[in-house]
Amino acid sequence: MTLPRLILREIGYRKLNFALGVFAAAFAVACLMAQLTVLHRHDQRTEEIIAAKQAETQARLSELQNDYRKLMLKMGFNVLILPKDQNLADLYADDFAAKTMPEEYATRLAKSQVATINHVLPSLQQKVKWPEQNRTILLMGVRGEVYMQSAKQKPLLEPVAAGTMIVGNELARSLKLNAGDKVTLLGKSFQVASVNPERGNKDDITVWINLAEAQALLNKPGLINAILALDCTCDTVDRLSLIRAEIAKILPDTQVIEFASQALARAEARNRAAVEMQTALEQEKAGRAKLRAEREAFAAVLVPVAVLGAAVWIGFLAFSNVRERAMEIGILRALGLRARQVLVLFLSRALVTGFAGALAGFASGVLVTWPTLPAKQLPWLPVVLLAAPVLAALASWLPALMAAQQDPATILSKE
Repeated sequence: MTLPRLILREIGYRKLNFALGVFAAAFAVACLMAQLTVLHRHDQRTEEIIAAKQAETQARLSELQNDYRKLMLKMGFNVLILPKDQNLADLYADDFAAKTMPEEYATRLAKSQVATINHVLPSLQQKVKWPEQNRTILLMGVRGEVYMQSAKQKPLLEPVAAGTMIVGNELARSLKLNAGDKVTLLGKSFQVASVNPERGNKDDITVWINLAEAQALLNKPGLINAILALDCTCDTVDRLSLIRAEIAKILPDTQVIEFASQALARAEARNRAAVEMQTALEQEKAGRAKLRAEREAFAAVLVPVAVLGAAVWIGFLAFSNVRERAMEIGILRALGLRARQVLVLFLSRALVTGFAGALAGFASGVLVTWPTLPAKQLPWLPVVLLAAPVLAALASWLPALMAAQQDPATILSKE
């Protein structure tokens, strides 16, 4: 009788023993596949969560930045462009620039599509005596903003219509002026369009009128002495140097100063939203990574325990099989079956047991996870088909060796 036929007859005669061995091997392989499935699904879910979180973060960041932008816009302009020969000490002492520059500079700046500023507003400001009211005021001539983009932005400062004025809070209070009142300024009649709320700075004693009318009253047609703008480079560390360098290429005979507190507040507000959202995203990633590490640690314990248990069980079944078949082994040896052939017979049976268990365990894993994970599981098939039979053979080695070394005369004499 050939060895393959002996193996098949052995399996057929000891069906329960063989089935229990296959089950042990399948259980070990199934535990491995289950843990791989859990880890892979965790990774998939992590990718989904992070992708959703990133999308949510981006949307929330845009929303927060827009809210911060609206809030910070209320702070007003934070960049002032002056004639290059304007002495800053005189500017701070007099509250206005004595030097002038062409009004056309504002249009040139806007048309250049400069990237570091927006909301360009040309103005003409001067401290004057208001003879009709016997008061010294700051007179500010403004026009509508010169838009930087084709799509108009909501202006920070609404234009003042010709023939009207906007009055600072302190000035209006002391002169008892209200919206709708008729007043005369430097011989020209105006109607008070509105009174600004209290701001606690020089705006409270400022009168805003139309730029063209201010130029006529101050005898400075076509001239301005300042361009107000809003810094939009909040994520740049050295904002002012960048703004100055860019504007110098367009208006070389000007100088740029920055209202530091407003600019800093805008930068911090804008950046805070990004930091908060990025922190939340990193926390989510860290939480998912920690959970995966915990599952990996669990798998690192469960899989070896399952494999060891399966090996012990297969070894026990092999040992029981050798004991129960002592008489058969003795007869086979007496009929001329050599010790090496007996050893090969039992080890081959163990290899078949491991191979069948590997197929069963792997098939069950693919069946459970189909169709989401077959591509991830298939590379493990050669590994388990090789490892499971080898493990089963190693577990059966000692029982097989015991069977091969038995003396047939001794066995048969006992019977």
